[in-house]
Amino acid sequence: MLTDEQVAELRAVTTSRDVSGAVANRARIVLWTAEGRRRKEIGELAGVSLPTVDRWLDRYAQHGLTGLEEHKRGAGREQMPAHIPARILALTRTTPPVETGLSHWSSREMAAFITRTEKVSVSWHYVAKLWRENKLLPHRQGTFKISRDPRFADKVFDVVGLYLDPPAGAVVLSLDEKTQVQALDRTQPLLPIDFGVTEQRTHDYKRHGTTNLFAALDVATGAVMADCYPQRTGAEFLTFLRKAVKPHRGKEIHVVLDNLSTHDTPEVRQWLEANPNITFHFTPVGSSWMNQIEIWFGIITRQAIRRGTFVSVNHLIQRIRAYVEHWNANAEPFVWTATAEDILTKVRLVQTNVKKLVQNNSK
Repeated sequence: MLTDEQVAELRAVTTSRDVSGAVANRARIVLWTAEGRRRKEIGELAGVSLPTVDRWLDRYAQHGLTGLEEHKRGAGREQMPAHIPARILALTRTTPPVETGLSHWSSREMAAFITRTEKVSVSWHYVAKLWRENKLLPHRQGTFKISRDPRFADKVFDVVGLYLDPPAGAVVLSLDEKTQVQALDRTQPLLPIDFGVTEQRTHDYKRHGTTNLFAALDVATGAVMADCYPQRTGAEFLTFLRKAVKPHRGKEIHVVLDNLSTHDTPEVRQWLEANPNITFHFTPVGSSWMNQIEIWFGIITRQAIRRGTFVSVNHLIQRIRAYVEHWNANAEPFVWTATAEDILTKVRLVQTNVKKLVQNNSK
């Protein structure tokens, strides 16, 4: 009997473009068995012999998803060196190296990085299993990361100070971009999988392009201004920035944003010099979780984008605009409670734990 989590994992394998057809077929064998189908029927559906059906069922029972991968023939499978899982866990708790260009780890990126740097073959299934066992969710918004920014402490005090004690009469805006938001048209054709007797629904995805969502959150009110652009360059950023600050003309404006090159172009710097009432406050490198608009991006993704069906980019943009209007009708600010001292204390604790972990596993 499979758990709901196992069923979800197996179904994800059968539809993933990153998995070979052979592995996807093995995952179907396990799913069909869990549905109560006969071995002969499963063999015919999968196009394999009965001993092959038994072999993959046995491998899955012993090793889970990793057992469905093909292994080289010859000597028995070598056990994973002890330092590899320790290395993965230590890296997971830190910001990815700058040279990777990643904002956070995915199981595939971690597997590729370990394979490349440690010269030991590691599958993404292994990484995902290790994360589950240690209750790590590096992809989740709000997951704490250690920043390598040399001015981390200064920036923490600067940004948190704006959240907890903003200047009297000033406006604080949290601004960022969510790039490459896809317009997906999800259809559900009925695919015969049992000689016309039984039918199973499966998703068919049609991609109609992408858009870049720019948004600014008024920290004091929770109201959001958002707009979509086909590109994400310094020009689009400056266009949106002008629009975001326009309603607050004549006031002192503080803008919290991250360290993207598009936020610091010569044109942007020139515009700031011409508008001395506007001040930028950059979050530490690798610490976008400090930017409150990221919370809102997570909410709109879950509630309006991730499971939506969009027949065109324009349809997607219309949905985003409708959601923003709905949000602003009952906007409430996010409550920031962590002080700068709280954050820095946590950083020191995590750094100490990671250092101990690495040292213990390097002996």
